[in-house]
This record gives sequence, structure tokens and C-alpha cells, in this order.
Amino acid sequence: MAILGGALIGGAASLALLKVGYPVGISGFLSKAIGTPGSAGWRLSFLGGMLIVALVVGVVQEGALVTALDGDLWKVIVGAACVGLGARLAGGCTSGHSLCGMARMDRDSIVATLVFIGAGALTVIVFGA
Repeated sequence: MAILGGALIGGAASLALLKVGYPVGISGFLSKAIGTPGSAGWRLSFLGGMLIVALVVGVVQEGALVTALDGDLWKVIVGAACVGLGARLAGGCTSGHSLCGMARMDRDSIVATLVFIGAGALTVIVFGA
């Protein structure tokens, strides 16, 4: 199942690059959908499709999705804010840098991905799994 998911993600990223001329990055899609007049339609459709597929998988395959709100709500909110801030500071999110940028051997994306992985590892070491 993971191979199929990876192939679908890679195919979608490649198709988006060929079709619209720039890589898929969820934070970039969202910021352009909100901040660029007239371009929200297809970007919001793309993001909505991702959410719908996640919900369908969660219903069809029990245990496929982890519930993010199992812990304290304030931790979820602070974590989401940190991820959002980090994505803006890095010039994109993990989907843009790790999936698309590294496939293009983009130096900034390789560095950003290494920082993402290092920060995640450090977080686990400091706060536990």
C-alpha cells in the first residue's frame, strides 16, 4: 500500500510540475489561494481533494489515520503554529521541499529537508516519542 501511495504522490507532483510549471507545495498552494485574486479555484480544489481522500481512507481503512487531537488542544495549536512559521521561514513546507525540491536536486530543498529531519529528531530526543 505504501508503494502505491508513494507512486501516486510522485505522479501527482510530476503532473503538477508539468501542468502548471512549478512544484507542488501545500503551504505555497494555500498562500497563493488566499493571497492571489483569481487563482483560488483550482488550488482550493486540489487542497480539498487531499482532505476528501484522507477522510475516505480513514473511513475505508480503520486505523489508517492518527487522531491529532488525542492530546491537549493547546499543544496541537502551538505545534501547528510552529510548523506554519517554519514553513514560511524555510520558503516552503515539507511537501514542497522534500517531495518536489529534492527530486529536482534543488540545493535549498536538500538543506531544508535535512533541517526538518534534524529538528524532528531533536524534538523526539528532548520531548520523547
